[in-house]
Amino acid sequence: MLTLPPKVTVRAFERLAEIGANASGKALRIGVKGGGCSGFEYEIDLDAPKDEDLVLEGSGEKVIIDTVSLPFLTDATIDFTEELIGARFVIENPNASSSCGCGVSFSM
Repeated sequence: MLTLPPKVTVRAFERLAEIGANASGKALRIGVKGGGCSGFEYEIDLDAPKDEDLVLEGSGEKVIIDTVSLPFLTDATIDFTEELIGARFVIENPNASSSCGCGVSFSM
């Protein structure tokens, strides 16, 4: 079975450049852990890349994903959105069978 890596939008890379993530030696880390109101929860943070991470690069910036989280994020899209309620990185995950209204918790 063919597995597709996650994708990162230009808008997400541009936002990372605006906040100067790479200039500080950091990258946007996307992870998945058990918990949340739907069973799994996304972790989104700035962190230094590790040797075993998948590194996605664009606009001089990096998004990193650990090997444990990677299967949960197959073919997902990492984006940045600005709405009336605030601005945030979001994950559009075709593997999620349902998600919470907060956008951080999901089930498979």
